[in-house]
Amino acid sequence: MSNMRGIDTPVRERRRRVFREVANLAYHSTNLKDDMEALPYKIVDYEEPLYWESVYRDRAIIRERIRLAMGMSLRPENREHPGHLTQGLEESNIDEKYYEPPLMQVIPSACNACPENRYEVTNSCMGCVAHPCQSVCPKGAISMKDGKSVIDQEKCIRCGKCKDICPYDAICHKQRPCKAACGVNAIKSDRFGRAYIDHDMCVSCGQCMVSCPFGAIADKSQIFQLIRAMQSGRQVIAQVAPAFVGQYGPKVGPDQFKTALKALGFGDVYETALGADMGCMAEAEHYVEEVASKKQAFALTSCCPSWSVMAKNLFPETIDKISNELTPMVATARIIKQEHPEALVVFIGPCASKKLEASRRTVRSDVDFVITFEELTGMFEAKGILLEEIKAMDEMQDATGAGRGYGVAGGVASAIEDCIKAYYPGTEVKIEHAEGLEDCRKMLLLAKAGRKDGCLIEGMACPGGCIAGAGTNITIAQAAKEVAKFKAEAPKEVPPKQDTRLDSRHNKNNE
Repeated sequence: MSNMRGIDTPVRERRRRVFREVANLAYHSTNLKDDMEALPYKIVDYEEPLYWESVYRDRAIIRERIRLAMGMSLRPENREHPGHLTQGLEESNIDEKYYEPPLMQVIPSACNACPENRYEVTNSCMGCVAHPCQSVCPKGAISMKDGKSVIDQEKCIRCGKCKDICPYDAICHKQRPCKAACGVNAIKSDRFGRAYIDHDMCVSCGQCMVSCPFGAIADKSQIFQLIRAMQSGRQVIAQVAPAFVGQYGPKVGPDQFKTALKALGFGDVYETALGADMGCMAEAEHYVEEVASKKQAFALTSCCPSWSVMAKNLFPETIDKISNELTPMVATARIIKQEHPEALVVFIGPCASKKLEASRRTVRSDVDFVITFEELTGMFEAKGILLEEIKAMDEMQDATGAGRGYGVAGGVASAIEDCIKAYYPGTEVKIEHAEGLEDCRKMLLLAKAGRKDGCLIEGMACPGGCIAGAGTNITIAQAAKEVAKFKAEAPKEVPPKQDTRLDSRHNKNNE
């Protein structure tokens, strides 16, 4: 499956523009309602349509993007009077607002109603004498017409044998990109052939959103409310996920990034890897006491909310195997709140599903806001902060290499393995990791069948791990390199062994 991350496509530029403009409203608007109504005309300020058949459709799509970026829901498209762009604005113009599900939404007017799954002969067909495509088709769906192959879509069973055998690569497989990216089969079609998301199945990983070349899928944002909170005079403290390194360009180091966040108005900045360190100490202890001793068949990590939700939805019998430890985001938030009881905490990360994790009843008191690296870019741009020009005045020195490694697929399992080797030498450790929901599902099937007994299994919804999250700015390969470097720079490889229970092992992940 193709990956558009790190490429400045028009879809991405528009997403960014919307985040920048919404942050701009929060920072500078004196008449919010009017300024918000004027925004679609400010963004689509041309007369000749650029992307669609008319400027009106262009603006209609931008309107819905603005609503989502303000944390509001889409308006129903099938009503006579869908209401104004600003309808529901009062509920959003506040400094505390949790995400109301659904988080991921298809903007119907932007959906191209792509074919879900079909094989077509392209004009590269040479009309060869052998036409092996016809010979291998089990349903006789291919015939020759005017010297070229043609596929009868009624008879075709989408087996792909014709595509595999064509010597000219003249048969293409058309798939709906959002559906192909969804590992839990949550993308369905409405009666117009447009995509919609089955929210009972969706685990909010956002892979559909980053795979749609029409930019028809968007998630909700809290940047507007976060800025309102910062303006309210309350102290707002940021914690940043380890995948942040390199996200703002190769010249912006961790220390510089911390100073830039303070320039934006954050009271202080912590590494989420600090909570990851606490987690991997506790997970190491759990593995040795429960799995290595054969009391429990296998153990599943819990730091990726999409993976945990999928495991619970599709494999309810694995719930007791999912780690009871706090996720790094929540553990770090608790440390911050212990040190700064009055502060609000924002998690800045690569991930869409963390937004839902923070909305859970039990996590709300710890994490007040979740924004992505991409959304944060909009805040920096609206404030005119150029990260490359900032002189580093701070140090990012909270965590060890183990916690920092959580940003890359396989990093959680290997951090726990390193801790086990350091604290319990001689213990045999079996680790597995799965990345991408499709592979995660297969891994859970094998575990359910008893094929992964004795294993510690890490699951990551995004192929590549957190560095491939839906809210990232750079290519996955570049991000992996940056995290490896940041991990190597940590003062210690693993945290020193200590009592790991942070006020209680109350399981926040399973609620």
